[in-house]
Amino acid sequence: MEEKETYFGGLFHAIGSLATGLKTSMREFFTPKITEQYPENRRELKMFDRFRGTLVMPHNERNEHHCIACGLCQMACPNGTIKVTSETITTDDGKKKRILARYEYNLGSCMFCQLCVNACPHHAITFDQQFEHAVFDRSKLIMTLNHPGSHVEEKAKPTTE
Repeated sequence: MEEKETYFGGLFHAIGSLATGLKTSMREFFTPKITEQYPENRRELKMFDRFRGTLVMPHNERNEHHCIACGLCQMACPNGTIKVTSETITTDDGKKKRILARYEYNLGSCMFCQLCVNACPHHAITFDQQFEHAVFDRSKLIMTLNHPGSHVEEKAKPTTE
C-alpha cells in the first residue's frame, strides 16, 4: 500500500529540497570564476593544443609545400569539404608527374573530424589555432590552401663521393 504524506511532511520535504538548492547556489557563488573576456583579450588568448581551427597547408619560405596531389584527403573527407585539382606534367627526363593545381577547402561544410589530416601520408595539411570564422557571405568560407606559384618541396638528392 502507498503511504500518504501528511501536510507537514510534504512541507518539510519541500523546505529540505529548497535548502539543497540554496546550498548548491551559494557554493557556486563563492567559487572563483574562469570566464574569458573574449573580445578584450583576443591577442593573448591561446586555444589548447588539440583544438581544430582552420585547415591550413604550411608553406616554407621558398613557397614550397608537401602536397603531392594524391587525393587521399579528399577521399577521406566524409562530406566533400576538400577538392584537390591536379595536373599531369612531363618532367625533363620524360616521366609523367602529377602536380597540385588547386587545393580548395570549404570551411562552411567542414565538421573538423581530422580524417583528412590523418589520411595525408606527407603531413601536408594540418589544423591551426584560428577560431574566428564569422562571415556574412558563405562564399568567403571557400578557401584555396595552396599559395599562388607554390610547388612541391624537392627532396635533396644524395651526393655521391
